[in-house]
Amino acid sequence: ASPASSDGPLQHEDHQAEPQEAQQQQLQQQPELKKKKKKQNKLLSEEKLRRLKEQHDRRGIVYLSRLPPHMKPAKLRQLLSQHGELGRIYCTPEDQGARQQRKKKGGNSGKNFTEGWVEFEDKAVAKHVAAALNGQQIGGRRRSAYHFDLWNLKYLPKFKWDHLTEEINYEKAVREQRMAQELAHAKRERDFYLSRVDRSKAMAAMELRRAGKAAAAATGDDDALRAAAAAAGGGGGGEGITAAGGGGVGAVG
Repeated sequence: ASPASSDGPLQHEDHQAEPQEAQQQQLQQQPELKKKKKKQNKLLSEEKLRRLKEQHDRRGIVYLSRLPPHMKPAKLRQLLSQHGELGRIYCTPEDQGARQQRKKKGGNSGKNFTEGWVEFEDKAVAKHVAAALNGQQIGGRRRSAYHFDLWNLKYLPKFKWDHLTEEINYEKAVREQRMAQELAHAKRERDFYLSRVDRSKAMAAMELRRAGKAAAAATGDDDALRAAAAAAGGGGGGEGITAAGGGGVGAVG
């Protein structure tokens, strides 16, 4: 009876340990399953790729050659979204120098944009909007800053957003290269100026020493000759002469 009673609690503990081990294994497997699901989600099916390509080909770009002052991309989206579904919008900010000049003259210190590109989800709608609004008054509220301005729109056939990003990256690279060239040119000019300054100082010192020697030779003054020699040899020679003169004064005393 005693062995049977002792085995009972052990078997019960084993049954409790098995579910705990199973739960731990499930918890360890969950992150691995999530990683596998994420990897599977990254893979696109051929059908989805075909739909994305059709959607990309269906889009159209409208170019704005001029944006009214104080008009921001958010306001542009609000005005054009009334005529069709929009995608991405890019507006070129004005030159920083022009903005600073306007601020110095007491003008508006806000950021303006010079031109823009608007992507419509349907190129037929984009073509219709460009033809209908080009040259027309923007309108809106009469108190608006651009109420009386005119739209300057043009539909760009066979032009996609990828072309715009390539052009922006190219212009950025050209701008950075031009800036690097200007900095290098300014550095060369600075080095040339500093070298000329040093050369001018050296030539002025030489002329001064020559003039001193010539004056001493003309007058026949030994002290002037020694001073000119000291100036030619540097400050150490002058100190030696002063010390020698001081010794002579001490002997006389």
